[in-house]
Amino acid sequence: MDSRITVKLFATLTPLTPENSDDFPVAEGTTVHDVIRQLSVPEEDAKLIFINGRKAEFDTPLKSGDRLGIFPPVGGG
Repeated sequence: MDSRITVKLFATLTPLTPENSDDFPVAEGTTVHDVIRQLSVPEEDAKLIFINGRKAEFDTPLKSGDRLGIFPPVGGG
């Protein structure tokens, strides 16, 4: 059975945001890394990952209702 999550991509990753980002289907056991691959986000560009406002890692499993935020590396000086 598919679960639904919300996916938000920020800054330079915004163009990769799926049309169904507020109702994105994921299978049980799907990890952040699986979603990153599905969306064709280059792994080196997925620097900061948050699930429900808390820092997460590539291998974090997702569950129904989660809010996944992916940020690129932050530049500046």
